[in-house]
Amino acid sequence: MEIAALAIPEVKLLTPRKHGDDRGFFSEVYNKKVLAEAGIDIDFVQDNHTWSVEAGTLRGLHFQAPPFAQDKLVRVVRGSIFDVAVDLRRGSPTFGQYVSATISAAAWNQILMPIGFAHGFVTLEPDCEVLYKVSDYYAPEHDMGVAWNDPDIAIDWPLNGRDAKLSEKDRKLPLLKDLPEVFVYDD
Repeated sequence: MEIAALAIPEVKLLTPRKHGDDRGFFSEVYNKKVLAEAGIDIDFVQDNHTWSVEAGTLRGLHFQAPPFAQDKLVRVVRGSIFDVAVDLRRGSPTFGQYVSATISAAAWNQILMPIGFAHGFVTLEPDCEVLYKVSDYYAPEHDMGVAWNDPDIAIDWPLNGRDAKLSEKDRKLPLLKDLPEVFVYDD
């Protein structure tokens, strides 16, 4: 598996090997031992699956607050997404900044977001399916988020003139400046 750090180095891009022949392919998309040998020792406990009908479906920016904070390993099995991680760690040199990557079934890549980051994505084509592993169970009372269009974060979403298709919950998320201190940077 190829593992590369993004501009905020705690966020990683993973590309599993894919072995194919005339029958199809085989790919080991997750291996705890391989990741641990690369310094990524996370115990994932839950898998989530989303399906989005239309391009421009935007989900996020979401996170869970401690003590139920989650690392996330995100991959796309159909279609493509523009995936974003926003640093929420107060005191971090990259607090309030984001990194992004296009994650797609064709590229067979994944993005790893550690605890302390908000996560969101927009579908780049119709009929997208996204699978992601998380390191803690869903806890509704600790479910939080940041507005997808926060001007202080200024994410350049590739909506190509479309309006973002949002859930009611995501329409009501607060700005970063209105969030309480949830995560603290620990260098």
